[in-house]
Amino acid sequence: MKDDVKAAQPIGAEAFINRELSWLAFARRVLAFVADSGTPLLERVKFAGIMGMLHDEFFMKRIGGIKRQVKAGLVKRSLDGRTPQEELDACRAEVLAQIAELAILLNGEIRPALAASGLPILDHAALSKKDAAHVAKVFVRSILPILTPLAVDAEHPFPFISNLGLNLAVQLAVRKSERFVRIKVPANRGRWVPLPGGGFVPLEQVIAANLGELLPEERVMGVWFFRVTRGVEGEASLERHDEAAGTPGTPGSIISQVADELKARRFAGVVRVEVSPDMPKGLRTWLTDQLGADAADVYVPEHFLGLADLLAFRADGRPELHDPPHAPVTHPRLAGPGKVDAEGFFAEIRRGDLLLHHPYQSFDTSVLRFLELAAADPKVLAIKLTIYRTSAGSPIVRALADAARAGKQVAVLVEITARFDEAPNIAWGRLLEREGAHVAYGVEKLKTHVKLALVVREEEDSFRNYVHVGTGNYHTGTAKFYEDLGILSCETELGNDVAAVFNELTGSTPPRRFGRLIVAPAFMREEFTAMIRREADHAAAGRPSGIHAKMNQLQDPALIRELYAASRAGVPIALDIRGLCCLRPGVPGLSENIHVFSVLGRFLEHARIYRFVNGGAPEYFIGSADWMKRNLDHRVETVAPVSDPVLQRELDAILGLYDLDNASAWDLQPDGTYVLRAPAQGEPRRRVQEQFARLARGADGANDRDEPGAPRT
Repeated sequence: MKDDVKAAQPIGAEAFINRELSWLAFARRVLAFVADSGTPLLERVKFAGIMGMLHDEFFMKRIGGIKRQVKAGLVKRSLDGRTPQEELDACRAEVLAQIAELAILLNGEIRPALAASGLPILDHAALSKKDAAHVAKVFVRSILPILTPLAVDAEHPFPFISNLGLNLAVQLAVRKSERFVRIKVPANRGRWVPLPGGGFVPLEQVIAANLGELLPEERVMGVWFFRVTRGVEGEASLERHDEAAGTPGTPGSIISQVADELKARRFAGVVRVEVSPDMPKGLRTWLTDQLGADAADVYVPEHFLGLADLLAFRADGRPELHDPPHAPVTHPRLAGPGKVDAEGFFAEIRRGDLLLHHPYQSFDTSVLRFLELAAADPKVLAIKLTIYRTSAGSPIVRALADAARAGKQVAVLVEITARFDEAPNIAWGRLLEREGAHVAYGVEKLKTHVKLALVVREEEDSFRNYVHVGTGNYHTGTAKFYEDLGILSCETELGNDVAAVFNELTGSTPPRRFGRLIVAPAFMREEFTAMIRREADHAAAGRPSGIHAKMNQLQDPALIRELYAASRAGVPIALDIRGLCCLRPGVPGLSENIHVFSVLGRFLEHARIYRFVNGGAPEYFIGSADWMKRNLDHRVETVAPVSDPVLQRELDAILGLYDLDNASAWDLQPDGTYVLRAPAQGEPRRRVQEQFARLARGADGANDRDEPGAPRT
């Protein structure tokens, strides 16, 4: 890699796409699934719920930060040249547009289609007397006992309104005045109350219609609904000390600080107030003032509040309204009775590296089995793992606990600042400590995002390191619907590097260069920059060049400038970026050699792949890092080279299928909009996720690593 290549020249704000608006453009691509009449009905309902979840997260994570900048009077411009106020106004306009489209789809298409399918979501006012009597009994039996009315008057201050909770605003007639009462809709009751003849009614409407049971002596003047969103106060600013990291619960420890952060988050400032459309203007204004919000923070959707609850909408026995069920298959080289015990499994890894592609290939019969077999294998002496997010009742955590109880050395790096997973990660860490595992809680001032597992096994007269390098979390739940890659290997240098990474993570030793792994934040930016510049050198010299990358997000300004410089040098660049992208492709004189597209489907695209043509000697990498400033500078990340020719061919096949998608890929235009690809006349439809699923099901179990046939996905 040449270090004397000139750095990319400065580029103006017009060359960049706004980060927040690009994120909302991703949400708009999800919205297209809600609008697609060719998508099965209950999948459309699910995507409407995802839209609600995306908007919730956007306000919590992003709008809160922008509002703080505005409130502080900051005028520093974003990468694309907007002031905080301009950015906030643009985001609000786009969110309002998406909310309006959602309402049209839900009220004009989704709810009528559900009714036609015998699964209506009915308003309580439309219920028959029989159904109204039924839900009244349900209310008295299972809802009324847990409700708590909170009045606001001279003796009762306005109550605290929790984040994302659904609430009733009730006005009662009291002599010649009115009293406000807030009732929180219980989150431990199903949002969609089933009706005996089929269909559902929203829980909040059931409560509103039966307030006479809760407030029998009161005269109800009106009932409306509202919901509050509170901002996350940015990345945790935590002083991490080596002596505190291993002593949870002591003053100043990382766990205590994260616990304080979680407590503060509950009471964070309000960034959005959603109210039902019929709420009187006066009450809306009073409520907004009580919450300390601004009039611009009020949103009045014409659909249900709390759309994320549609993710819990269930209709058993209606498979025709869902996507066909997907059953992951066992990787061909791990199939068969000889691979279900430790000897056979580890022997297969010794035959050569394995590339795993989830959810097409089973996580349970590969990564989970790897760890469970290691936990039970008497030849395994140590297991080390990073936990960023994991599932409730995680079988991986159980396997680690079993290994620790069996006397194996178990070391786990638990990242307890993984946003919205802090509390369960603290619980996992404490559980593993009780079982005898060594637990470290992150690295000073950095979030640990690496996806690594290490198994140390005693074989004959030596030790051997077996490793898993992944792009996704050790989460058996999300592995069923997140698209991710992983490598199982016992290659010596890679194993030594992974072991060294764990020593740095748990021992807080200074960063060092590695033989195989690229590690952030110490070296990754430098390495990727050098590889991009090297491609520009190759192009300038007339040698083969090219960059082909798949990632979740692209935002880092410095790397974007390097990509622009490479494009101007003639390097062809193809970027498959699922989410936000701040690079503006296809601009003459700037990025005409860069093509950006985004694939969306039933599975969440999550893998990171980087391929550099390198003058005809291509180099391949997979790992945990996107090209985001946070990944390169503020997180511990690892990217591993893939040098096995068989695995390289498999990665080429994977990237090639994404390129050929003509039905679920969206091409990014120079103006920041996305256009969905469509098959040409007479061309068969190619959805890449469907192709991967078919290829996995059609795998014949061939185990010949030298066979040059169709790559195994």
